[in-house]
Order: sequence, then structure tokens, then C-alpha cells
Amino acid sequence: MAARRALHFVFKVGDRGRTARFYRDLLGMSVLRHEEFEEGCKASCNGPYDGKWSKTMVGYGPEDNHFVAELTYNYGIGEYRLGNDFLGLTLVSSQAVSNAKKMGWPLKEVTTGIFEAEAPGGYKFYLEDKEQLKQDPVLKVTLGVSDLQKSVNYWSDLLGMKIYEKDEEKQRVLLGYADNQCKLELKTVGGAVDHGTAFGRIAFSCAKEELPNIEALMKKENQKILTPLVSLDTPGKATVQVIILADPDGHEICFVGDEAFRDLSKVDPNGDKLLDDAMAADNSDEWFAAQKMNKASA
Repeated sequence: MAARRALHFVFKVGDRGRTARFYRDLLGMSVLRHEEFEEGCKASCNGPYDGKWSKTMVGYGPEDNHFVAELTYNYGIGEYRLGNDFLGLTLVSSQAVSNAKKMGWPLKEVTTGIFEAEAPGGYKFYLEDKEQLKQDPVLKVTLGVSDLQKSVNYWSDLLGMKIYEKDEEKQRVLLGYADNQCKLELKTVGGAVDHGTAFGRIAFSCAKEELPNIEALMKKENQKILTPLVSLDTPGKATVQVIILADPDGHEICFVGDEAFRDLSKVDPNGDKLLDDAMAADNSDEWFAAQKMNKASA
């Protein structure tokens, strides 16, 4: 279990321009790599869509030792409906707070020294107004659950996460694979979990040899497997093996073979340019406007 790593969270975005501005200019993240695809992903990385899409990885450093965001953009979709499944991502950066104030981006101080900022699409980010950590500033991802104990049993007993904190009063539990990694916080939402159409996905890596064992354990425990163990090809790059699971509330969880993923996730120094070029070439908004149509809402 010690070799397992928290990698990224997948956000579906409808406005690539404003989204890029939020991550780059406000949060101060870098584009680690950008890829364009002509058809949907075999592991539904871009959701239940078959058309043209793009994937942009952004973060404070390489995915080898940082938790990053995967921004998936489907060319024909302008917006997604949020549910109560993703409750926020927390990071430490006084610079991000300062950037938001300079940009006039709305901030709400939810508790002393912690500000809530909303990314395009409605995703909540919690910014701790302290000097950015030399290690990964991303502290935790918070997901909503309907039955806290049932979820803790799943993530701890089946997926091997360590329990770091438990707060009965606030109905929250903090889990993780290592002290120096981004943690997963589970928080009761007081009812059923609604994933909307924006539903995300959290990804972890493990030794490739562990993947068949994870699949076998989930089958034995009658747990949901969304995508059985499959190999995904990226032209010119590594072929990675992945399995996609769903926890008791339907949160999507991707486990990927670590060695191949480290090769696949190397930082591309051309990432910024590739994203900017793709945004400049994207005439989907103009096309919909010319047809006197609104871009589809998922």
C-alpha cells in the first residue's frame, strides 16, 4: 500500500478560456501537458461522450510528487450540472489569495484565513492564506458521502487507506496513503449523493502487479467495477493499464499502473503553447452562435 500515490482529480469544464485563467493566473498552477483527441476515451475519461475532446493537466509540479487537476473539455458541451458529490479542493497559497483579490475574483472567507473561490463551472476551492508549501500545496479533496461508516470501510478496508482524522461531530473523516500526499476527506451530505452531469473522478497509481488483485478483490466483495482492467494507448507515449471502480456512493476511482503512468505523465514543456493554440483554433462557440444555437448543456 505504501507505493500507492494520489495523482489527480478530473474536472469537466465547459469554458476552457476562463478555466485556464483560473488555474494559471489565480491559483498559479502550470500546464503540465495538453492533449487533443478526436474520439471518446475507452475508460470514459471525458465522460459518456464520443466526440472531440481535450485533456489538460495542471498543477504546482510534476505528477510524480504533486496532486494535480485533469481538465477535460468536450467541444460540444458548454456547461455541466453540479451535484453534491465534489465538495471542494483545499490548498495552501497566500499568493493565490492575493492573485484573486488583484483579479477581482470573488472570494469568501469561510473561516479565519481560509477563503472560498469558485472555479468556472462552480467547483469550490479553499485557499489557505499562508505561504505556499515547498512540497505539494494541495492538501485534500473533499467528497460527499451518504453513509460515512460504509464509505470509510470501503476506502480503508478495501482500498487500504490510512485514517488520519475522524470528526464525529462534523461527520467527516480524513484518509490517505502517505503523510506527504494529498488526502481524501469524506463528509456526510445528509442524504443521497447526486453526481449531476459534472461528476468527476479521483485517480491513484499502484504497482502494475496490484491491478489484477484490486479487480479480484472488488469482484469477491461484490463491489462495482465500471471499467474492468484495460490497456489504454496514447500515441507516441506509454501504454497504461487502468481499472475504474465506483465506491458505495458511485464516486469514480481510477487505479493506474505506476511505472507506465510515470512515463506517460512526464511534463511537456510545450504544454502551455499546445493549450493556447487549441483554444485559439477552437471555433465551436462561433459555430453555435452562427447557427443561432446555444452550446449544449450536459
